[in-house]
Amino acid sequence: MFKRKLWGTLGLLLLLIVQTQAQKKPQTKPNIIFILVDDMGWGDVGAFWQNQRMKKNDRSEPWQFTPELDAMAAKGAMLTNHYCAAPVCAPSRASILLGVHQGHANVRDNQFDKELQDTYTLGNVLKKAGYHTGLVGKWGLQGKGKEGPNWPAHPMNRGFDYSYAYIRHVDGHEHYPKEGIYRGRKQVWEDRKEVSEDLDKCFTTDLWTAAAKNWIVQQTKDSKTKDPFFLYLAYDVPHAVLELPTQAYPKGGGLKGGLQWVGKPGRMINTASGTPDSYIHPDYMNATYDHDGDPATAEQAWPETYKRYATLCRRIDDGIGDIFKLLKDLKIDENTMVVFTSDNGPSLESYLPESYVNYSPTFFNSFGPFDGIKRDVWEGGVRMPTLVSWPAKIKGRQVIDKPSASYDWLATFAHAAKLPIPARVDGVSLLPQLTGEGSSQDSQIYIEYAQNGKTPNFQEFSANHRDRKRNQMQKIRKGDYVGVRYNITSADDDFEIYNVVTDPQETNNLAGDPAQSQLQRYFKDEVLRLRRIDEAAPRPYDKALVPSVTAGRLSTGLKWSHQAGAFPWLSGEDLTQVTEQGVMEQIDLSSIKTQAGMVLLTGYIQVPADGAYHFKAEGKDAFLMRIHKSIVLDASYGYQAGQSVEGSIMLQKGMHPVSIRYHADKNHPAQLKMMWKNNDGEFKEFVKEQLYH
Repeated sequence: MFKRKLWGTLGLLLLLIVQTQAQKKPQTKPNIIFILVDDMGWGDVGAFWQNQRMKKNDRSEPWQFTPELDAMAAKGAMLTNHYCAAPVCAPSRASILLGVHQGHANVRDNQFDKELQDTYTLGNVLKKAGYHTGLVGKWGLQGKGKEGPNWPAHPMNRGFDYSYAYIRHVDGHEHYPKEGIYRGRKQVWEDRKEVSEDLDKCFTTDLWTAAAKNWIVQQTKDSKTKDPFFLYLAYDVPHAVLELPTQAYPKGGGLKGGLQWVGKPGRMINTASGTPDSYIHPDYMNATYDHDGDPATAEQAWPETYKRYATLCRRIDDGIGDIFKLLKDLKIDENTMVVFTSDNGPSLESYLPESYVNYSPTFFNSFGPFDGIKRDVWEGGVRMPTLVSWPAKIKGRQVIDKPSASYDWLATFAHAAKLPIPARVDGVSLLPQLTGEGSSQDSQIYIEYAQNGKTPNFQEFSANHRDRKRNQMQKIRKGDYVGVRYNITSADDDFEIYNVVTDPQETNNLAGDPAQSQLQRYFKDEVLRLRRIDEAAPRPYDKALVPSVTAGRLSTGLKWSHQAGAFPWLSGEDLTQVTEQGVMEQIDLSSIKTQAGMVLLTGYIQVPADGAYHFKAEGKDAFLMRIHKSIVLDASYGYQAGQSVEGSIMLQKGMHPVSIRYHADKNHPAQLKMMWKNNDGEFKEFVKEQLYH
């Protein structure tokens, strides 16, 4: 009896030990926090620019401080050539969430509050990887027509388990949602419930930080399996009305200090007291500068507008330091990837009463060593201050100069979560650059935008950039060189060409140099080959023919390869373990075995004459077709078997590279029927004389 009890007790202890070890099993996928700020320029961050101004100690050039962001740079990586997708918030944020550049995003130009496309997003991709997904802050991509909880692109309809946010774009222009000091009362939604009635004296930067901390803590408490989390934390400052906090940032930080979620109506956070719009950081309260450039005259106090701007940037900085302290307190800091970046360049807007000096980014040179601001495609409008920390994988004090873009983050996070990158994504994974593991691909830097205004006439800007009409604009980068077009009237307009490594201000236009004629041709051709026409955002080059290529000696048919395996979606990655391969003289997948996996067809289509070409396809499973880099047919998300999908593209006579990806299901034979026609013809299937490799 004693032995049985002993063995029973030992068995129970052994079981408890096994369970405890299982609970302590290290999480292999990192937690991910993506921090996006609103209108903060490359030059606003100490490590990028402000610290240089301080060391220079020119009293006519004031500076501000971002000590927590500087600490983040010291323990992680600075991406000094990181671009936003568009120089204004709605299209920029859409491209981040969708992982595509503006040539493929469904939100372009100034389409605020437009419904974010129902396809792969940061939220639902990471949710598929087992992440708990949360949004805190600014959304602005919900769609119109329906209101409140029924918005078609509510964050919870785009992959987020939890949302605490300003849903509408305009709400982000006021930083006290209940009091509405300068812009009127606004709405904050928790999931599908409007909660602003309880938000007395809640300054939104503090509100978002406290809500983010509270959500992170809940993930560590509620997740019995220790699933990772993804937080999209989108601040709405320093953009728009430069309202101030109620009080100093609470002492300490992390689990017990700093900003705290109180959760009581009327006092939801621990800074919901005192006087709204009152607190200026002591580093700036009595700051003076050499206002006239004459050291012999007495300095003047900073205008309050700039004290406000610097305080807002510092408040974000304090919040980020608070979050890092929380991660350390929770013992999850080593395996949490934190990304900090901005949506576009610095703004001219302040929305303050007329008694205040209007804000100008020239006071701190928020655009850094570049020209251009928000709504410009000059470097200052689109080059973003970007930092990445992940102590377990990313070494400190790295400076990464290789160009990258905001729409690379979806691919990067999918890679970190050990998932294939969806085929429709334009971005590439930045993990190889950040970790030093594996080979990295080049990012495609492409920006298009239209705005009926001018680049400001700042003395700091090169004369060739001042008062420039914007209208239709484009930017593309290859290596050290960028091509820029302003006030575009046709596809034949020349690009201005700049070496932004040796000439970051873009002052020396190399377009007239005969040595750059080949690059000029490349830019003109490439911007037609990588984008898709969007009738809601018409461009003067929409009807231009996509140039054909010289392909050399070819054989008929498309090459095909098949990689067996279970894929969560249509993958855009290379097939590394090919199961079958061959050549198809027609687009017919029936000969492929019925194993689940990816099918890839590559080669060229021969276009018989210049013109508009229309494509139509239907299949059993998800598929996607690109001609050059342009997505012409996209049935990669939510596709129903037998559904017809159509797309069009303007093509020059000749050869055009094509790739077709198909997600084969194990339960039925692969099947894809694809046809095409020009404007005057009827849809017909491809024949072998039209397909080459």
